[in-house]
Amino acid sequence: MTNSKPGQTFQRLGVEGAPLLAALHAEAFQGGEIWDEASFASLLTVPGAEALVVSVDEQPAGFILTRTILDETEILTLAVRPRFQRLGLGRRLVEAVLPKGKIFLEVSVSNNAARSLYYACGFVQAGLRRGYYQDGSDAIVMISRI
Repeated sequence: MTNSKPGQTFQRLGVEGAPLLAALHAEAFQGGEIWDEASFASLLTVPGAEALVVSVDEQPAGFILTRTILDETEILTLAVRPRFQRLGLGRRLVEAVLPKGKIFLEVSVSNNAARSLYYACGFVQAGLRRGYYQDGSDAIVMISRI
């Protein structure tokens, strides 16, 4: 899976993890577009969907949700609880999925922290989706260089 640092563990979750993923997402995206438990449960029933959760000292700290179809993987969402941000957990989650090959994602033009993370992990901008989010804001399409 991923080489864990002391006190950090990584675990893959299926549909049974939907309540936890929804809670983590809500905490990480306060004031933003939040996905509910039903959304996560539905996504996790799709073939190729996978959730990877990172815990710090046995406390769930964040997760990455991906979907792989043939030879492409999409990062659907990445969330790290605010009190665990700036510890490198987001980067470790992204690095854990990089071996999947070609990866793409959409990120809000206003989410500077996430954009910086993806650039640091080797992603490049590939396009722009105008009005992509519910609030009408644009999304940058990014792809891994692999």
